[in-house]
Amino acid sequence: MQRFFLDIAYSGTAYHGWQIQDNAVSVQQKLNEALQKILRRDIETIGAGRTDTGVHAKQLYVHFDATGTLIPDADRFLHSLNALLPSDIAVRRLLPVATEAHARFDATQRSYEYHIHFNKDPFLLHKSWQIREIPDVEKMNLAAHYLLGKQDFGCFSKSNTQVFTNICTVKRAEWLWQDGKLVFHITADRFLRNMVRAIVGTLLDIGLKQKTPESILDVIQSKSRSQAGTSVPAHGLYLTEVIYPYITISS
Repeated sequence: MQRFFLDIAYSGTAYHGWQIQDNAVSVQQKLNEALQKILRRDIETIGAGRTDTGVHAKQLYVHFDATGTLIPDADRFLHSLNALLPSDIAVRRLLPVATEAHARFDATQRSYEYHIHFNKDPFLLHKSWQIREIPDVEKMNLAAHYLLGKQDFGCFSKSNTQVFTNICTVKRAEWLWQDGKLVFHITADRFLRNMVRAIVGTLLDIGLKQKTPESILDVIQSKSRSQAGTSVPAHGLYLTEVIYPYITISS
């Protein structure tokens, strides 16, 4: 058996997240079904992480095992797989990797974006969150600076999640104006469940409600979800990049 990584992208609007659900359609379900039709055997994919309902991914790696002889031509395989997948899911690269390679545990860095716009735009429906008031971006970026480094981010985690630690190392956290939208960029070695959406909500409280940038320090030190801001809607969130030590970044 050969282990393969797939580099995929999807619009999450029509799906109840990445992970297979008992009574709802997920991205993983659609991908597994398409792989099974091509390879004519049960396939179990493992993703780099699980995105929630409505969240999008510009890049997510998954791994699966298959007999190498069943995939003699990567380009033809990708073409066939894309033909079977819905139009809102795409596979971009197929990479043979070592047998012990793992899409979730081997990832060393992940990046997300959160998109906000201010004027009604039908082309941003379910792709960006519209708010009315423009926040104080300078204050939000001052607050975001306090997120950098290795620390306990339990205050931004969804309650009752089964993780061994709330410690994460954030390498980038900043707001930028892009094509008339306000986009939050964040990169870390790992993320807790609901972490990015809670961070964005907390930063918007600082930008809109006259809170000081330093107030985010009290939120972090509290380690309490109730002290952080409300989670912003899922449809503005994008997983944008996953890094592995043995995979060359695609152009």
